[in-house]
Amino acid sequence: MNHPARLAAAVLTATMAVLTTACGSDGGDSSSDPIKGAGSGDGKTSASPSVSTSQGGVKRPEITLSADFQADFENWTNSDPKLQAILNDGREELRSKYAAIIEANPGSDAVVFYNSDATQATARKWIRQFTDDNDSIIGKVRVFDPQVRLSDTGSGVLFYCVDERQASTKNRKTEKIVRTPDKPESLIQYRLRLDKSPQGVWKTTSLTTVPGACS
Repeated sequence: MNHPARLAAAVLTATMAVLTTACGSDGGDSSSDPIKGAGSGDGKTSASPSVSTSQGGVKRPEITLSADFQADFENWTNSDPKLQAILNDGREELRSKYAAIIEANPGSDAVVFYNSDATQATARKWIRQFTDDNDSIIGKVRVFDPQVRLSDTGSGVLFYCVDERQASTKNRKTEKIVRTPDKPESLIQYRLRLDKSPQGVWKTTSLTTVPGACS
């Protein structure tokens, strides 16, 4: 992994090489299918901190990001309550991984909470690419253009874009800062499939990314 492209490179190498199960791998969830029911709110939702909720009778973990790192989720709303629930849990899945990097905690309970057995190991591997080098993340990411729908099999399909160009890594010991390159590949489309657990949590069951797809 090249350190000059630390944040983006971690996503490109770990997510593309390891999280290889696309949303469309199970037939009806084809990642190339158009997604209907995209979020249609306005404004931004600050992502730090989140509030522990009991949505659907399930108490979700509280996820807090540091003051040095901001994740802005734009238009993260949908008029359909079920689609909104998918958006909410998809958002917290991403936030849980950012928080785990900041806390240097690849075994984060929140990461486990929002990921299925199929994606927990790969999520931890992505987090360790930072923590093994004693790096944290600072700056800002913009998470935008959420597109969500229910597949014919009842799975949730969620696409969204992440702009990492204003984010950097910071070494905990040396305090060296490495900025994410300002190039199209630093705008990444995430493609998730989520399945509702018996407890009512929309857990991520597969994830893939497409660098440059949101430029």
